[in-house]
Amino acid sequence: MAKLLIVGTHGTDDPTRASMPFHIGKGATEAGYEVGIVLANDAPLLMKDQVRDTVQGVGMPALKDLFQFAVSNNVRVYI
Repeated sequence: MAKLLIVGTHGTDDPTRASMPFHIGKGATEAGYEVGIVLANDAPLLMKDQVRDTVQGVGMPALKDLFQFAVSNNVRVYI
């Protein structure tokens, strides 16, 4: 199985960029990749439920839904 490691560095200041690693991870998981997501800089703040539940990127599902998909599909998230 092919592997993919995605790095996210944005927090709530840019909801679209904050959601992007999880959005890409969802697509890659559905395509059969083994996915890992690294959160650095401002991105680890997204691990808080209260913060994650408010993030909505433009043209993509809410971050809370993308995160739930990652959890349900055993995507590793590194902080």
